[in-house]
Amino acid sequence: MGLRIGILGLPNVGKSSLLNALTSAGVEASNYPFTTIERNVGMVSAPDPRLEILAATLEPDEVIPASVTFVDIAGLIEGASRGEGLGNKFLAHIREVDALAHVVRCFNDENVVHVHGVVDPIADLEIVETELLLADLDRVERTAEKIKKVFKAKPTAALPLMEILDMAAGRLRGGEPGRRWPRELLESLRREEAFQDLHLLTAKPVVIVANVQEDHLDGEPWISRLRERLGVAEEVIPIPIKLEAEISELPEDEAAEFLKELGAGERGLDRLVRTGARLLKLITFYTIANDKLQAWNIPEGTRAVDAAGRIHTDMAKGFIRMEVMAYKDLVDTRSRVELHRKGLIRAEGKDYRIADGDVCQVLFKV
Repeated sequence: MGLRIGILGLPNVGKSSLLNALTSAGVEASNYPFTTIERNVGMVSAPDPRLEILAATLEPDEVIPASVTFVDIAGLIEGASRGEGLGNKFLAHIREVDALAHVVRCFNDENVVHVHGVVDPIADLEIVETELLLADLDRVERTAEKIKKVFKAKPTAALPLMEILDMAAGRLRGGEPGRRWPRELLESLRREEAFQDLHLLTAKPVVIVANVQEDHLDGEPWISRLRERLGVAEEVIPIPIKLEAEISELPEDEAAEFLKELGAGERGLDRLVRTGARLLKLITFYTIANDKLQAWNIPEGTRAVDAAGRIHTDMAKGFIRMEVMAYKDLVDTRSRVELHRKGLIRAEGKDYRIADGDVCQVLFKV
């Protein structure tokens, strides 16, 4: 499974329009506080200039980019953590994604109602963040109660676990999301089997998508206020979502020309995908087999055998070795035969850590 990014925010901030822009899926953008809990899901190809260069170099019959799945999570409302609106199911959907794109509205439009009657992206941000903090706190407290019952006969055995949960609860009560906690605390929560079902929402990486107007691309004064409020903790990406959705409907050459006229070096959508991958510390490796070139996203530090399993479980089970070429070497020589002659194709075992840009071929037995 590739990278999954949940599109999050209050109603009417541009979530469905963002998914439309990303996938050209034509999802209805409803002008109502909340109408559905069904998730709209779209899959897009991750932008990858290296894949294009490799394709031009190797000339395979088929080229498959890495995929990114976007999930439009229906609009949260104040009180969702207490189950108000359709909150419980919204929160469950958030737990299923790897990272969050939190959309906030940074434009005035009398034709698009705001759920609270006034455009204030900082207030919107804080409402959603508060709901996620409260949902996490509830989960931590429930876990603590469960542990107390399990260790009722031996309460001292539960002390180390309760100490970790107390630290987590204290930080949540203080308004500190999990993604800003010390690494040691997060690793303790992940390591202990008793905490496996926590799945803290606020521990997920977040990028803030500021939905701006096409005639006000800098989004000021809201963008400056958002960055002042967040500091360096989260990245803010201004995206004119309505305009991006329209560009998505254009042929590729017309879209490129339009972006050139706007003076845009890249689309905000491409930056969003790249930022999501960077926040999750993902790297890209490539496979070439049966004249098919394919890109794969994996976490930094993944072992060769686990990367093979990402391609197919049989490859991990019957793993023999992995033949590895460096991206730069392959592009420079333009020939696998030449790489072999120069001794630049390495045979690596199952514990080899895949490097970003590795071009690999897996040898395995069924």
